[in-house]
Amino acid sequence: MTITDTAGLGLQVLEQRVAEDLAKVSYPAGRWVTPHHTPDGGRVLDVLIVGGGQGGTALAHALTRQRVVNFRVVDQSQAGLEGPWNTYARMATLRSPKAVTGPDLDIPSLTIQAWFEAQHSASAWESLNKIDKVDWVAYLLWLRRVLGLTIENGKRLERIEPADPYLVATVRDLASDTVERITARKIVLATGIESSGRWWTPPMVEALDKRFWAHTCEDIDFTALTGKRVAVLGAGASAFDNAATALEAGAASVAICVRRPDLQRVQPFRWLSFPGFLGHFHSLDDAWRWRFMNYLLSLREAFPRETWQRVARHATFELRTGAGWDACAPMGDAVRISTPGGEMEADYLIVGTGFDMDLGLRPELDGVSQYVASWADRYAPPPGEENQRLGRYPYLGQHYELLERDPGSAPWLRHIRLFTFGATMSFGPSGASINAMKFAVPHLAAGIVRDLFHEDIEDHWQNLTAFQLPEFLFDGEEGEAAPAIPVIDRG
Repeated sequence: MTITDTAGLGLQVLEQRVAEDLAKVSYPAGRWVTPHHTPDGGRVLDVLIVGGGQGGTALAHALTRQRVVNFRVVDQSQAGLEGPWNTYARMATLRSPKAVTGPDLDIPSLTIQAWFEAQHSASAWESLNKIDKVDWVAYLLWLRRVLGLTIENGKRLERIEPADPYLVATVRDLASDTVERITARKIVLATGIESSGRWWTPPMVEALDKRFWAHTCEDIDFTALTGKRVAVLGAGASAFDNAATALEAGAASVAICVRRPDLQRVQPFRWLSFPGFLGHFHSLDDAWRWRFMNYLLSLREAFPRETWQRVARHATFELRTGAGWDACAPMGDAVRISTPGGEMEADYLIVGTGFDMDLGLRPELDGVSQYVASWADRYAPPPGEENQRLGRYPYLGQHYELLERDPGSAPWLRHIRLFTFGATMSFGPSGASINAMKFAVPHLAAGIVRDLFHEDIEDHWQNLTAFQLPEFLFDGEEGEAAPAIPVIDRG
């Protein structure tokens, strides 16, 4: 009998299988990373992971599988609020297909399907359309628990500084308002979309009193929109999710205004979801990477059919294409909006206008961002392919590491990995993508493991030449069992 044969076997049976599966793939099991210490004797972390959502959790799992266990994971959010799912992600289900895998690292008992079927049955999974976002959060929390991963919540990264040959991260505990300085060999920024710049709002909206508007990334009191006329700017899934939430909360009317003449209904990410692209896009030359991402990021991502149906079923919903906002002016308790198609009025505005990529806007990267190479620094596109917006993306190394704008100016940058939306130009869907996690996380972990090994090669050589344990003893000889892999401790 398998876990999918009978409904109701529950998580207890599944978790036993997880333990058995992990034991079967545990080779080699010994710790191997050379311990490092600060001058005052403190232990240096091998890796500090900033961000405890899906990316940070999956990376912690991957590092553990590689027997890199001297790491910490910090997240500024409270437990269960890591990532966007219980805050500004206002969709009902994930946009990814339910068959997507990633955090499981190809261990079947750790997949979202195994977790779901253990509680609901195989037939329930078969009839499921897409994964409910609440289930996705519950799955990530379960994964964290069953793998024994610890996320230190309520801790915010405030600064990164070089401390040759290490990095020092200043981390604030938001509950106690105390600061800790953490020395680490590697720091991974696994904070989704938000750590690479800022959410962008058109200046004419930003100039309005905040009582009139909010960005889709903000905490919005949708109950206050009951009976209100709402106008939403944006053509992406986030704009439509917020429009649907307002309609479901009882808004009198919701108009989505789109600058383009037509909605983007073709989903290019359906095309690129194959191992060649997701696993090896980063290995293409700059010209091909630029060409692909210039097309994909200009085309934008289409939203799922379910997102459209969620708004279209409301008689009070209106879609206005070719209706970008040219001006906004308060008119008493409302706002008058000027568009190429004429004027309209709304009581409240919601802006879903995307993201401005600029590491220099991030306070925690003050002292870092000015040294980082961007795509504009490294690549000049041919005529007809220019795109200033894409040029602001960071130009990353082959394992997500930051690179110097000017060679020799900040060699310590290579110890910082950017596993966020900022990696998109260099790696395609990766640091903020569920679909690509299956390929991106192992690649990221492999780069970290490679570096830790290379940096300690002298120690490993000494370990090898000092290794004198015989495979067997002659009669009368005495000996002791030794660790599978002895390591030098840099005391």
